[in-house]
Amino acid sequence: MRQIILDTETTGLEVQRGHRVIEIGCVELVQRRVTGRRFHRYLNPERAIDEGARAVTGISEEFLRDKPKFADVADEFLAFVGDAEIVAHNASFDIGFLDAELERAGRAADRLGGRVPVLDTLALAREKFPGQRNGLDALCKRLGVDNSHRELHGALLDANLLAEVYLALTAGQAALGFGDETEARDAVVVREFQVRVRPRVFRATAAEVALHEKRLARIDEASRGACVWLRMEGGDAVAAQAEN
Repeated sequence: MRQIILDTETTGLEVQRGHRVIEIGCVELVQRRVTGRRFHRYLNPERAIDEGARAVTGISEEFLRDKPKFADVADEFLAFVGDAEIVAHNASFDIGFLDAELERAGRAADRLGGRVPVLDTLALAREKFPGQRNGLDALCKRLGVDNSHRELHGALLDANLLAEVYLALTAGQAALGFGDETEARDAVVVREFQVRVRPRVFRATAAEVALHEKRLARIDEASRGACVWLRMEGGDAVAAQAEN
């Protein structure tokens, strides 16, 4: 199974208002192992970057001025992704921005949404850790992934961290495949086993029955004749006890 861990940085948060992608970072996993292959590009968005985006990424308009436009790298990006499953944190954000870029570049038919499988690690984390903070930094801390070098957001940096987070989030699922990791993620199933064995029946010995009768008699005396065990249907409490 081939997967692409993907992250983007953008000029702002709202694709509907014309915000653009300024950085793409991708890391390749094959059979749940990082291969070392990656795709990383800074992009000229041809528009201003919001102050908030500059603050979290450290990327300036001046830095991007001589970088390629998305249309210039679209073929290379699509070839790298191929038909692999995309893994992203808050995937609808990244896929929404990339699909908008593809459409703007005249590549609407190549949009990722609905064309390739997409796994959202934010949804996975919320299912596993309901009611907790599930941002990338919080997950790194919770899952023991070292993110001490993450002073700013960066697409390639975050894709590498997300690869570790994803593998930690889904750790143990591969074991359900009994050594076959190609279906590791799909192996998250409940395996039901039915053991069809007649249970052993232990019957009371004569001595145990005698002790039981004496105890019931003491209970009946202490309760002034209110011992329900002595008044079960059929009147034979001892026999009933022996059969159960």
